[in-house]
Amino acid sequence: MLICGLFASVSATPALAALSAPEAKMVATVDAETDRSIALLQKLVEQNSGSLNMEGVAKVGEMMRAELEPLGFTVKWVPMAAAKRSGHIVATHVGAKGGKRLLLIGHLDTVFEPDSPFQHWTRKGDEAEGPGVGDDKGGMTVMVAALRAMKAAGTLTKANIEIVLTGDEENVGEPVSIARGDLIAAGKRADAALDFEGLARDNGRDMGSIARRSSSSWVVKATGKTGHSSGIFSDRVGYGATYELVRILDRFRRELPETNLTYNIGLIAGGATAEFDAQGIRATATGKGNIIPPVAEAHGDMRTLSDEQTIRVREKMKAIVADHLPGTGAEIAFPKDGYPAMAPTEGNRDILAKLNGVNRDMGLPEMPELDPLRRGAGDISFVAKDVAGYVGMGAASRGDHAPGETVDLKSIPLQAKRAAILMSRLSAEKRSN
Repeated sequence: MLICGLFASVSATPALAALSAPEAKMVATVDAETDRSIALLQKLVEQNSGSLNMEGVAKVGEMMRAELEPLGFTVKWVPMAAAKRSGHIVATHVGAKGGKRLLLIGHLDTVFEPDSPFQHWTRKGDEAEGPGVGDDKGGMTVMVAALRAMKAAGTLTKANIEIVLTGDEENVGEPVSIARGDLIAAGKRADAALDFEGLARDNGRDMGSIARRSSSSWVVKATGKTGHSSGIFSDRVGYGATYELVRILDRFRRELPETNLTYNIGLIAGGATAEFDAQGIRATATGKGNIIPPVAEAHGDMRTLSDEQTIRVREKMKAIVADHLPGTGAEIAFPKDGYPAMAPTEGNRDILAKLNGVNRDMGLPEMPELDPLRRGAGDISFVAKDVAGYVGMGAASRGDHAPGETVDLKSIPLQAKRAAILMSRLSAEKRSN
C-alpha cells in the first residue's frame, strides 16, 4: 500500500525511472505538501455545506476560490437562485493555443444539512471522519494538490483547464437546464473531462471508472372502485386499487430485469385515502380492513447505462401498467429525469488507458474497469454525450452519505500524483480540430 513519503527520494526510486523531470517534481511536491492538503480538507469539512445550506455552500466556494486564484485561475461564482440553490464555482486557466482543453468536475455540497448530528472532522491515524470528507471535499482537496504540483513543475502554465464545482450535486436544483447549464456548456468546450469524485476500490484494488448509470424517477397511481370488502373480486366492484398496484409492481419485478438495470420502490401508500407531500418523500393514508381501497400509489427510481435502455424499459413499464385488473385503472409518470447515463465509450477507455500509463510509470498496478453497477449517478453524466470522460480522481472513502463517512488520507497524495501527471500529459496533447 502506498504511504506518504514513498516518493521523497524520486531519483533513487527505480519504479519512477519512466517519469520525466517535471513529473518527478510533481510527485515530490505532492509529498511535501501532504500536511497542507490534509489541513485544507479539515477546513472544508468543518464548514457545513449541505445542498440546501445556501450560505454554507457559498463559503466553501470562497475557500476554493482562495485556492484557485493564486494558481492563475479566473474564478467566477455563478448564483443559482433561479434553481433554488446556492451557486457554482466556474474557474478557467488559459494555457497554450492548440492544447487539449480539460474539464475538471467536483462539488461543493454534501448530503449533511445543518440539522444533521454529523458535523465535524475527526482524525484517526491514517483516516479521518467528517461530513463530505470523501464526497466530495476529499476530491476537491486532491484537485487542488494536483494543480499545485503542476504549478510547481511548470506544466500548469501551458494547460487549458476549466473547473466546474457545482453547489447542488447531492440535491440538484430545478430546472436542470439552469442548474446544469454552465456544466453542460463547459463540456461542449472540453476535449476530456475528469470527475474528482471518489476513487473506487474492489477488495483493496484501485479500479478505473469509465461509466455511470442514470438516475430517474417514476410514479404509479392505481385506482379502483371502493365498497365493502365482501364485494372484492366481484364483477360489480373488481379488485380495488391496492391489488392493481401490487400486480404492476410484481410484474415489474418479474419482467423488467436486464443487464445494468435496477429499479427500486421507495415509497407506497394506499387505502381509502392516500396523500403525498409536494416532494414525494412523505405519505399519509387512511383505511380499514373491510373497505376496498380506491387509491394506491408507489414512488421509485430507475437506473440505466444508456438513454436507449431508459427508453426501452419505460415502454415496457407503460405496457405493464396499461394491462388492468377488472374494475381498476392505473397510470405511470416519469416526473424527474435526474441524472443521464454516462455510457462506456472508447473515448472513456482511452483516458483510462492513459491513466494506466501513468500507473505503470509510477510503478503502480494497472486499474481494471469498474462494473457500472458499483457506481452511482453523478455530474459528469451531464457532459458524457459531448466529451470523453473518466470518474474517480478523488480520494478513496467509505460510508459516504452517512454519519461516519471516512476518508483514507493516504489516498490523497496517491490520487494527486496520478491526477497531476495525467492532466499534464493530456493538456500537452494537440487538439484534433
